Amino acid sequence: MPVATRSSSSKQPFRVGRCRTGLGLFAVEPIKKGAFIAEYWGKLILTKTADDRNSKYLFEINTRWTVDGGDRRNIARYINHSCRPNAQSYIVKHTIKIRALRTIKPGEEITYNYGRNYFDTFIKPVGCKCAGCAKKRNGSKF
Repeated sequence: MPVATRSSSSKQPFRVGRCRTGLGLFAVEPIKKGAFIAEYWGKLILTKTADDRNSKYLFEINTRWTVDGGDRRNIARYINHSCRPNAQSYIVKHTIKIRALRTIKPGEEITYNYGRNYFDTFIKPVGCKCAGCAKKRNGSKF
């Protein structure tokens, strides 16, 4: 099976840390709007067999290929969902990349929107725990 590669970087502008949903990825220095953050990598599997894996770390590239990003060395797997994200995923030649939608401040959690299918399957049944939804539940404005 092919494997999606990962990029190497000596100093990373983020760290893994505790958050309301378990673990998350946090900026340790400013990350400028449009800047590359991380690559979501893992074993490439056929999309039609992806659901058999029972994994929450599956990222569908297209109708044929899906990346199983369950490996703990895949730093991008720690980026949590948000309904109001500060980053976004994009695909270039079967490679999943994450970039900043706006400048991300030090200490801020890095998030992106996981998409409707993931949201409906895994998040909606237990309730979204992103910062925006938590504020809404508490009656605060964004």
